[in-house]
Amino acid sequence: MKKTITLFLFGLLLICQPAVALDLQSAKAQGLIGETATGYLAPVKATPEVQQLVATINAKRKQVYSQISKRNKTSLSAVEKLAGKKAIAKTPAGQFVNINGSWQKK
Repeated sequence: MKKTITLFLFGLLLICQPAVALDLQSAKAQGLIGETATGYLAPVKATPEVQQLVATINAKRKQVYSQISKRNKTSLSAVEKLAGKKAIAKTPAGQFVNINGSWQKK
């Protein structure tokens, strides 16, 4: 009887575990997120979790872009455009990029 209860509680514990948080690489590989020409990510298939991930990463990117623009005495938009161009170029085949307003699988 103790074994049965223990197994039941163990199974219940496994079922109740929170879902593993989505990370950038897995989201891109699953086709949920893609790179844009603006230097930022955008959701391909929006869910609350995907939108939160995009917002978090884009905020960090904007901080870095801002630092780069100040250091190089150039506009933020110029840094964003260059970063977008590089990110799209580095995107592996099979992942999504947004070119001219439409999602394309690279």
